[in-house]
Formats: sequence, structure tokens, C-alpha cells
Amino acid sequence: MKLISLHKNYAALITKAKKGNRKAQHGLYQMFAPKMLSVCRQYIKSDDLAEATMLKGFYKVFTKLDSFSDQGSFEGWIRRIMVNESISELRRQKKLLFNDESQLENSLEYASHIKTDFAVEEIQKMIDELPEGYKTVFVLYAVEGYKHSEIAELLKISEGTSKSQLSKARKMLQKMITHQNNVNYGTQ
Repeated sequence: MKLISLHKNYAALITKAKKGNRKAQHGLYQMFAPKMLSVCRQYIKSDDLAEATMLKGFYKVFTKLDSFSDQGSFEGWIRRIMVNESISELRRQKKLLFNDESQLENSLEYASHIKTDFAVEEIQKMIDELPEGYKTVFVLYAVEGYKHSEIAELLKISEGTSKSQLSKARKMLQKMITHQNNVNYGTQ
């Protein structure tokens, strides 16, 4: 089975996978695993743990496939499972801690486009250096597109804490980028 032919038979694959067809499940796994590993990796620093988390997520995908109603994006449905599984993994490791702050400190808006010559791997490394709470909120907001109210509900924190964590994550990233630019261009 080629990936191109799988894409054309998307709905048929889902239907077969719902009936327990292992080849269809394998086809869906092959189609979505690279993207979903990337999703898990955004939250979890360790490549091995991110992969294990993705596998747990796919287990949930296939055991709960009947709950997918063919309404909306199947990829979006899988992505949400992966995000939730990643957050659950962070909680299991007790790495997801938040300071409950309702006030934003120095609520400066940072430019959303920072001119850099960084590779994706360098940016991911900077994001990985953020404290887990900052990182999780940053990825949910900036990468996944969640609203603060959704983040608050998902992480069981206040909306103010979500905003504060994002603000602090942006500040830390800005400092890291500025520092790295100074190192790269010898302006330190």
C-alpha cells in the first residue's frame, strides 16, 4: 500500500480500522505517525519518551475510533489525543507545575516575527529549555492555536495563569534569541 493510495481511500481506511482491520490501522498509523511524533516532541524533550507517548496516543486512537463521528478533521481528532496524552505524560512525571498568578507582569507584546537565521532544531532546543509550565502553555497557544480559556480548562489552571505563563515564556525566548544572536554576530 502506497501513502498516495491511502490518502485517496481515507474514509474507507477509517471505516475498515473501526472494524478492527489491522492493515487499515497500520495504514492510518503510517500516514499520521510522523506528524503526531512531532506534536508529542513539542511537549516532551526526550525523543524516546515522545515516541512512547505517541504510541500510547495511537493505542487510544484505535481503541476509541468508534467515538470519531466522521465530523470534522480526523487529523485534528488524532492531534487532540496526542496533545492530551503528552500533557498526561508531563503530569505523570510531575513536571507540569504552575505558579498561580492572576496578574501579568510587564504585559509587553513581543513581535510575533523575530528575524533570525535559526534552524528548526535550534528553535526547538530553545523551547525545550523553557520550564515545563511555560513550554506547555507556549506550545498550546503559539503552535496549536488554543485560546487561553481552552488552555486553562485543559491544564486545570486559571486563565490568568495561562496568560502569565505565556508572557514569561515569550520573555525567556526573547532573551535566548537575543543572546544567541549576540553570540552568532559577535555583538556581545
